[in-house]
Amino acid sequence: MQRQFEELRASELYCPRCRTAQPVREKLLLVLPHAELHDYQCTICGESLGSREVKAPPVMAARR
Repeated sequence: MQRQFEELRASELYCPRCRTAQPVREKLLLVLPHAELHDYQCTICGESLGSREVKAPPVMAARR
């Protein structure tokens, strides 16, 4: 059951500045060898509301 939430993306999050749930925009912040870091921003005020880490697929063994 845990696997079904691995690719979960937020469409709305609570914004403390707007004081209500607002639609969010996902922005790529950083690409690392093992993962990508994404930031969720409020589409109304631009406040950062959270982050998401997307793990890179395992590297295949080098070909001989």
